[in-house]
Amino acid sequence: MERDAALRRPLEGAGLVASFWTVIRATVFKSCVFRIYRSLLVVHFWAPWAPQCAQMNDVMAELAKEHPQVSFVKLEAEAVPEVSEKYEINSVPTFLFFKNSQKIDRLDGAHAPELTKKVQRHASSGSFSPSGGEHPKEDLSLRLKKLTHAAPCMLFMKGTPQEPRCGFSKQMVEILNKHNIQFSSFDIFSDEEVRQGLKTYSNWPTYPQLYELEASKELDTICPKAPKLEERLKVLTNKASVMLFMKGNKQEAKCGFSRQILEILNSTGIEYETFDILEDEEVRQGLKAYSNWPTYPQLYVKGELVGGLDIVKELKENGELLPILKGEN
Repeated sequence: MERDAALRRPLEGAGLVASFWTVIRATVFKSCVFRIYRSLLVVHFWAPWAPQCAQMNDVMAELAKEHPQVSFVKLEAEAVPEVSEKYEINSVPTFLFFKNSQKIDRLDGAHAPELTKKVQRHASSGSFSPSGGEHPKEDLSLRLKKLTHAAPCMLFMKGTPQEPRCGFSKQMVEILNKHNIQFSSFDIFSDEEVRQGLKTYSNWPTYPQLYELEASKELDTICPKAPKLEERLKVLTNKASVMLFMKGNKQEAKCGFSRQILEILNSTGIEYETFDILEDEEVRQGLKAYSNWPTYPQLYVKGELVGGLDIVKELKENGELLPILKGEN
């Protein structure tokens, strides 16, 4: 109780100073999300038994020094199951990014460079109180040029593709997905300067142009196509002669089954590559149907499914694993 009370006090003052807090209750977490709405809030879902979480806490502490306008919170995932379930926290560490009381981004895994990049990007696009006057108009134009060129197809919308915050934005995402268009997006609620500036920059006060393109059949020819899932899976399973789809990677398995199969493969001396299914939900679900195999890890040789941990163990005991990995069988 004492720790929670201490956490509430910085939030109640008129001038909130961003820092690095530990939150131990769901109610305090909700208070953070609600009250820290003018700046970026980064939440680390962690576990005391995971050493990679301790490493990422150190990274967060350094980022807190570099970005005093950003609030950093660490929340023990297993202590707040209702929060973890709501935000689909399946592994630790996981980082959620909030702005205007809305989740705007997510990072799964201990990826310090990527965490740093995301913090820098969202912090720079935030609506913080300026310290020395407004940005010059030229600076805004340069920002808008960079944003509009950030991807071949950029959608400026209210919310995110996963969580649109208005009907028009939702329809736009549906149209792009229907045409299998590969696109990136920018949440205009996260930056009022961009929201207003883009209207002048493009001389377009609203965003109905996408509908005109869709109706005139121009959308298919103008925007880049996202590869179909089956094509992606075929490419991924053939990326290396031996491919392992697992939770985590060679350096850091995130479940016991994945750790065991890594130990077996490492004992063979055969070169192989891995794919972390926790970083791509589409691949994670799609591969189950593609290979008609419902669980992970999954081992592939030359694009063909060998099986999961039990099959690999059996092959090793029978002396058949090494010839299969070498492509001799």
